[in-house]
Amino acid sequence: MENIFPIFNQIVTRDEKEKLIQQRGMVFWFTGLSGSGKSTLAKGLERKLHHRGFMTKLLDGDNIRHGLNNNLGFSEEDRAENIRRVAEVAKLFLNTGCITICSFISPTEKMRQIAKEIIGAENFYEVYVKCSLEVCEKRDPKGLYRKVRKGEIKNFTGIHSDYEEPKAPNFILRTDNKTIRRSIRQCYREVISLIRY
Repeated sequence: MENIFPIFNQIVTRDEKEKLIQQRGMVFWFTGLSGSGKSTLAKGLERKLHHRGFMTKLLDGDNIRHGLNNNLGFSEEDRAENIRRVAEVAKLFLNTGCITICSFISPTEKMRQIAKEIIGAENFYEVYVKCSLEVCEKRDPKGLYRKVRKGEIKNFTGIHSDYEEPKAPNFILRTDNKTIRRSIRQCYREVISLIRY
């Protein structure tokens, strides 16, 4: 045991990593109803940042639930655990200086607050993708609302359970009255000053 010693002071710091890649790590947390455009915007923002030389990582409900969280359902407890795990993963990417874009319904203030506390308020930027339920249901890109109306899906946010609008998001992006391209441009303008080294 005499050869074991703490190595914390030998670990490469976040600041050193950010200096190396010339960007500031940040977590952008997209929240909103299913069909509001969260994933489309998150993917578009990531692509735009990538083209401009930024290192990014996108964490989305679909890719997370197929891997890391494939043992979780959609009960209130499982949804909370889903968000907790995502926040912990986002924090790991953040500490490498990576710009991490999270796209999750995260329907309650409590869930989003837990994520914010794990990640750290100074690194957490909440983007509320605001869109009416009527427009979301009309879009229905994954056919989920149709399945809900047929009774094939239970515990669906916006229908069976409420979506709590963020009380004080950093940024509100309405998507029921804008094109995708315009929304992505607006989002990019909002985040670029936060990530430049």
